[in-house]
Amino acid sequence: MLGNIVTVTVDRPLGSFHPVHRDMYYPINYGYIKGIMAAGGEEQDAYILGVERAVQEFTGRVIAIIHRHDDVEVKWVAAPDGMTFTKEEIMEAVRFQEQYFQSEVVME
Repeated sequence: MLGNIVTVTVDRPLGSFHPVHRDMYYPINYGYIKGIMAAGGEEQDAYILGVERAVQEFTGRVIAIIHRHDDVEVKWVAAPDGMTFTKEEIMEAVRFQEQYFQSEVVME
């Protein structure tokens, strides 16, 4: 999947709060890719980097995968085509949620 163009349907836009864990604030857009099923039995989740406003949908390139060592889920990281981030920048951007897991950023 790394390098592929995907369209993310955003169900937790930048500036929103988690629907169940009300103290979890989303400093970035977060959503899922319709039609691609993940290991957890739901559609594949994705973080969106490089978009500084709330959006409902986003099409971009998968630049990294967040592998959770203590969970069945992996998260994809999408960004505008041509935009790059370091592993450290990605981990800092997703720390708001990944701090609860043993996560690793995988890139090409």
